[in-house]
Amino acid sequence: MQLIRSIYGRWRTLVHELAKFGIVGAVCYLIDFGLFNVCHIWVFDLGPLTSKVISTVVAATCAYFGNRHWSFRHRARSGVRREYSLFIILNAIGLAIALACLGFGVYVLGQDSPLAANIWGNVVGTGLGTVFRFWAYKKYVFLHPEDPKARESAEVISERLSSRQSVS
Repeated sequence: MQLIRSIYGRWRTLVHELAKFGIVGAVCYLIDFGLFNVCHIWVFDLGPLTSKVISTVVAATCAYFGNRHWSFRHRARSGVRREYSLFIILNAIGLAIALACLGFGVYVLGQDSPLAANIWGNVVGTGLGTVFRFWAYKKYVFLHPEDPKARESAEVISERLSSRQSVS
């Protein structure tokens, strides 16, 4: 009976994280998709790769705050500086995945229509990048409370707070 409860508890947390990550991701996908099209097709006529970089940076910043304060809020806090730095690095890798897919579709296959750019950059690239990001956020950014790095960061934060209180 204990084993069943343990398995249920483990899956319940994963399902909740995945659902919240999906909702945050859907909102940020709309931001990414809309801004890509505003930059590339509808308003600014920027190149597809430049447009994708701009749209991804804006959407990723929104995703950080949504994931930190909602999707993974139950996980350990290891400091905004550490989390956001890793988040930026991992999103740069996710962006590289999307740019590789977009570049492949546009420059290798020669599919440069607005529809093809959206399929390669916003469907294939973002889809593969999302799978990578979910795994990476859980593994490196939003740590499990028992992860040694999370405990170490909590101790450092605790020491800083106690040293500030003793100074005042």
